[in-house]
Amino acid sequence: MSETKPNRVFILPGEYFISKQPHIISTLLGSCVAVCLYHPVHHFGGMNHYMLPTSPNKERSGKYGDYAIAVLLQFMERTLGGLQGLQAIISGGAKVVETISSGTQIGLRNIEIAQETLRKRGIPIIKENIGGTSGLKLHYQNWDNKLTIEMMDNKSMSGSLIHREEISRPALAASATTPPRPQSAPAKSAVIKVLIVDDSSIVRSLLAKAMADEPDIRVVGQAKDAYEARSMLLELGPDVVTLDIVMPKMDGVTFLKKLMVYFPLPVIICSTIAKAGSQAELRSDKIGAVDVIDKESLNLYQGLETVKSILIPKIRAAARTTVTKKTKEQVAGL
Repeated sequence: MSETKPNRVFILPGEYFISKQPHIISTLLGSCVAVCLYHPVHHFGGMNHYMLPTSPNKERSGKYGDYAIAVLLQFMERTLGGLQGLQAIISGGAKVVETISSGTQIGLRNIEIAQETLRKRGIPIIKENIGGTSGLKLHYQNWDNKLTIEMMDNKSMSGSLIHREEISRPALAASATTPPRPQSAPAKSAVIKVLIVDDSSIVRSLLAKAMADEPDIRVVGQAKDAYEARSMLLELGPDVVTLDIVMPKMDGVTFLKKLMVYFPLPVIICSTIAKAGSQAELRSDKIGAVDVIDKESLNLYQGLETVKSILIPKIRAAARTTVTKKTKEQVAGL
């Protein structure tokens, strides 16, 4: 890899990412599966993330494994002129809480479609991090085929770290192994990690300054839009997110819905349109925000005392809040 710092990309269910440029591709898996494809001679690869093995009505969507894997293979074949030399890593397919209760064994079926599709195309599977009962965080380096895995607790799929393993990629024989799980998780840090999401650099700076002197709070990141924020989620592991509503590319309410479905964690809405009793406040509350602040009440441009008195207690309260994961159907009409 060149001296250029690799970019970071966070993919959601139904998405994939491939590039010849160095990237760290991250995602979060439960019963979903991610397939990483890599060419050791050309030194590049990519990853997908799918939710179900096949579509019942032949829908061409990245949320289905048969289509998602085919897209990766087609891109590689077009770029390389063939599939010779490709290697694959399969991760995910855990029997997490929701699939245990449903009895559908979605995770197992997601694994099987990957194995079957790759076998038919003659792609060797050099490593499998599959099954088990814990969700996974993946961080994949597409320039050298290194995969970092973090096993997560099942309560929220954004919970405490259970295990971390770095896997380098020499030419290995295929083996179906699951990283060992230790008996207990490490204690959660007493410091509350906060991610600020706001399109105004001035507002981000003022909010960060207001929290800077608090010994139990640390601002770990500042994002100018939802796309930048989602790339920071797995990298930084925030405990609380402050989120504006009016932003370019994707508004805060839409992003809040995605967080509650795919990456549930405490979110405090902080927006000028979130007046008490407003539609924005009511929608945010129903979707799952733990608190809503009218940004104008903070008097941001008149010193930091008001900001501190309002924001800091809400940050601490949010960090103690357990957020419940929601389904797409639950947030669709909100």
